[in-house]
Amino acid sequence: MSPEIFVGMDVSQDTVDIAVQPGTVFQVTNDEPGIAAAIERLQVLTPTLIVLEATGGLEGPVAGALAAVGLPVVVINPRQVRDFARATGQLAKTDRLDAKILARFAEAIRPPVRPVPDDQTHALAALVGRRRQLIEMLTAEKNRLRLTARPLQKRVQAHITWLENELERINTDLTTTMQQSPAWREKEEVLRSVPGVGPVLTTTLFANLPELGTLTRKEVAALAGVAPFPRDSGTLKGRRAIWGGRAHVRAALYMAALVATRKNPVIRTFYQRLCQAGKAKKLALTACMRKLLTILNAMVKSRTPWRVAITQPA
Repeated sequence: MSPEIFVGMDVSQDTVDIAVQPGTVFQVTNDEPGIAAAIERLQVLTPTLIVLEATGGLEGPVAGALAAVGLPVVVINPRQVRDFARATGQLAKTDRLDAKILARFAEAIRPPVRPVPDDQTHALAALVGRRRQLIEMLTAEKNRLRLTARPLQKRVQAHITWLENELERINTDLTTTMQQSPAWREKEEVLRSVPGVGPVLTTTLFANLPELGTLTRKEVAALAGVAPFPRDSGTLKGRRAIWGGRAHVRAALYMAALVATRKNPVIRTFYQRLCQAGKAKKLALTACMRKLLTILNAMVKSRTPWRVAITQPA
């Protein structure tokens, strides 16, 4: 029986450091010839698992190229790697050491391999991210306008107008991108049938949670960061809290759950029951976020719209 091989890849702007566990560390250029050379070498090794960490989008082309040839690749949260490095006593940080830590992480933790987003999903994620940036800039400029001296107010207002026009163009691009994919159109029709679910949540889910409909209720809740984790020690029973996950998905779910507590009969009843039982409103709303996501996951899995959906998924 051949030994299992685990690979860690640290992706930077110009280079990719690759550590093979057990084995060596080598480096390639972060361009098409370099990535092709790395793939050729890794295909010979037939690794059990390849781990990269999310680095603001730099990892996308590398992960996509590895997945395209059938290599088992997974992109993980950098915080997991930092915690693992501290736990193993690795405090120094270089690209070479980071690649080694990723390989050791792959061997010790063995995170599950999930489908890598395709080019269309990456494009949608870029639009969703840009929309979020525009909204943040709009909010900042509108707050700034109230405190701006009169001679500068016209300039700030002109920037606000430009941002509003750009936001409108981004929204149009998002709609066009969604309509170009038959699969997304079908899923969007299913999701938008739910009272409280709007275009912001659907585009965020497609861009940042493409696994929706392929996971169990516990898995999708943990991935989105709305699953409560225990904080117990000995006889002390700590308060359960959500932690980690995908922050952008969680933010979109929060706003959707707020609307759903008023407009969605199932979520509204659930929220009111929790509040009447003495739960804090924040905890009740978090539970509604988790329930809403669970319902959406089940609906996408079964391709069942809200009007005939099972609103209490198992």
